[in-house]
Amino acid sequence: MTSTILTATGTPRPRRAPGGPAGTRPRGPAGTHPREGHPREAHPREGHPRPDRPRALPPHTVFAERLLAVLSGERPVHWMLGHTVGEAYEQLVRIAPETPLRSLGPRPVLRRCSVQVDDGRTAVEAFATIAVGARVRAMAFRLERGGDQRWRCAAVELDGLGAATRPVPRPA
Repeated sequence: MTSTILTATGTPRPRRAPGGPAGTRPRGPAGTHPREGHPREAHPREGHPRPDRPRALPPHTVFAERLLAVLSGERPVHWMLGHTVGEAYEQLVRIAPETPLRSLGPRPVLRRCSVQVDDGRTAVEAFATIAVGARVRAMAFRLERGGDQRWRCAAVELDGLGAATRPVPRPA
């Protein structure tokens, strides 16, 4: 298959398929990748399974991993500067030094992360369970989607640490 492209001088020239003269493609044994001999990826309608490819993680899982890295001391708190809004950064600054995840024992591991999405899909309340050896800890956080369509952490708690200290309203 050929198509036309323009050169720097503005004159058209035919585009060639990679690996040979116009209209040819390099071919390997039937059903293999032309250069490496790997099984080719089938078209979804052909019914053949595609090889496993790494899937992109959902935003709440990415943020859970990022928060865990900060709270365990693996990354500094300022690593979250562009990924937080509101009080979240101050909460991280306050709880990161005193978190029980900063121990000399086994490295904390994210076990599970689940979300509750609001109706407008602009905010997510997430919770995660974190394993530290045989012990399991809880982490909760809120993500909000900004006008630029990027998710940012708006609040974080770990085993009750980081909860906003607000006065409790008394009934009148």
